[in-house]
Amino acid sequence: MNKKIAVIDYGFGNIKSVVNALKYCGAKPEVIGLPHELSEFNGAVLPGVGSFGPAADFLKISGFDKTLCEYTGSGKMLFGICLGFQLFFTKGYENGEHDGLNLIAGSVKKFSFENDRKSEFLKIPHMGWNSLELSKTLDAQKMFKGIKDGETFYFVHSYYAQPENKEQASSFCNYGVKFCSSVAYKNIWGSQFHPEKSGDKGLIILNNFINEVK
Repeated sequence: MNKKIAVIDYGFGNIKSVVNALKYCGAKPEVIGLPHELSEFNGAVLPGVGSFGPAADFLKISGFDKTLCEYTGSGKMLFGICLGFQLFFTKGYENGEHDGLNLIAGSVKKFSFENDRKSEFLKIPHMGWNSLELSKTLDAQKMFKGIKDGETFYFVHSYYAQPENKEQASSFCNYGVKFCSSVAYKNIWGSQFHPEKSGDKGLIILNNFINEVK
């Protein structure tokens, strides 16, 4: 396969595990830290662990926000993981209201079970393995090729995404509330779960992404 994939290091990523997973899948990952470097790649991964606001601010200050919008606008493949996935959305509400990249119209909100008796004993963050309900769109089928409905993936998060257009969601998960666990919309893919920590099934998804990179 040997395709070059950029792994964007903006100070909020679990870079090493993502790089190792991409290498295992036969790609050539290269860690980049400057926006202009992105133009050399037809596929890129935006990882992330941490808080929405500071991460979004850094993307703006560094210029990565405009570069990523131009990058995806040109049709090149982008995969967001965890916080990187959340940053795709229009707004995030972690410690206030913050603007995201607006690649996917929608918002990112915190789990809240205080007034829900059925879910009040669920812990936040949502951590561990949980099953997915796969969407039926053509983009979702590309993302989850080789994956059966109901397979489990590894999550660690306190906030969840709500796309305005449900057709852009490639899977859903239930943790007290049914939420969007991944998106696949044309060349924009992302997952709230960590494919690089989800064993063979996660590697299948990364392989599917790499196969879509021209």
